[in-house]
Amino acid sequence: MTTLTRDKTFYKSFLSLIWVLILQNLVTFGVNLADNIMLGGYSQTALAGAATVNQIQFFLQQLIFGVGEGLVVLSSQYWGQKRLRPIKSLTSTALLFGLIFGLILTFLVSFFPEEVLSLFTNDSAIIQEGRNYLHILRYTYLIFAVTNILLSTLRSVETVKIAFYLSMVTLVTNITLNYILIYGNFGASPLGIRGAATGTLIARILELIIVVYYLRFKDRKLQLRLSDFTSLDKRLTLDFIKVSLPVVMTYGLWGLAVATQNAILGHLDSNAIAANSVASTFFQVLKVVSISAASATSVVIAKAVGGGNLKKIKEYTRTLQVIFLVIGIFTSIALFFIRTPLLTFYTLTPEALAMTHQFILVLCVTCIGTAYQMPVLAGIVRGGGDTKFTLYNDLICIWVIMIPLSFLAAFYWKLSPVIVVAFLNSDQIFKCLVAVIKVNSYTWIKHLTR
Repeated sequence: MTTLTRDKTFYKSFLSLIWVLILQNLVTFGVNLADNIMLGGYSQTALAGAATVNQIQFFLQQLIFGVGEGLVVLSSQYWGQKRLRPIKSLTSTALLFGLIFGLILTFLVSFFPEEVLSLFTNDSAIIQEGRNYLHILRYTYLIFAVTNILLSTLRSVETVKIAFYLSMVTLVTNITLNYILIYGNFGASPLGIRGAATGTLIARILELIIVVYYLRFKDRKLQLRLSDFTSLDKRLTLDFIKVSLPVVMTYGLWGLAVATQNAILGHLDSNAIAANSVASTFFQVLKVVSISAASATSVVIAKAVGGGNLKKIKEYTRTLQVIFLVIGIFTSIALFFIRTPLLTFYTLTPEALAMTHQFILVLCVTCIGTAYQMPVLAGIVRGGGDTKFTLYNDLICIWVIMIPLSFLAAFYWKLSPVIVVAFLNSDQIFKCLVAVIKVNSYTWIKHLTR
């Protein structure tokens, strides 16, 4: 039994997916980093206000990503059988759920903005900046839902380059508009945090226009038309709910967990909010490799399961685990060395700057666990058809262990913010043991297609 597969088609398929997904996700997080840096240079309060609102945005993203990943798992198995009609019907169902989630969140932040923001901070100045940001950003939620579900459909049939090009357009548009609108360059009035939100809204609208144009005039695999979205297949809708519900719940609970983590830090002091915003943004930029590995793995494994070759599935699983560990080591090293030069772009108090350095050092350790357990559980196990296991695992690891311990560390034991951050990321380490046992048992291989 060899550790690494010699199947050249595996490497071709995996690498062709992951490199484009890495570039796409890098550009996507580059948009967030640009907002973060440019607002950080404008005002620490504006940075903290945007960071608070982004917790709401992150929760929606997790729900939409959950719908998209459920769509990818099911559609990729049909793609492995070269059956397109079920994929079109599943896309219609996924869009319906995405629109429902987007509408609910838009309603909440439109009518109860202060109540929502006060969940994450009790600083009145940060809440006011957050309201200014949220007043414009709320219009992006429905647009974001539609765009990302359509991109998930394309990813399920191994079409990923359009997402990269789309992200490039968004990055250039967002940075340009931020430069003009935040600081008031080229004769524009300086809008501060409202300028950043306006730039993001325009970029999201442009994204949707481009992806719809691509599907209508350029795509040759799916050939989606408006008529494909006028009716739902009852049996496939039930299949989608069965497969996607655990995934949506997993992503939703993860989004809620991250929001809870930031709420815990946000109720410590404003320096902790700013430091966490900066440190987590740096980490998210490097974490894209792990996220991309999980996304690429999900497609490759689901397609292999749809094809029914058990020997190949086991070979791929062993090979992927080695790749994930290598990714973790390189991520840790890169995060350690980029922290100092990038922090020179920020205007932070000395306390916030020192705290940021400490937070990043904690992440240098935990990111190795993230790079292994995330693509194993969210890529191999979920892509293989077992969409419930990750949900159960997160319920125990995050909500039974990590969140209660972090809450005690922050408010009962009164430990320093850096120790609290270590508690908040501890699940990334002990999830690895669960991942090793589960993935090498091969009990996750399940055929989901009709």
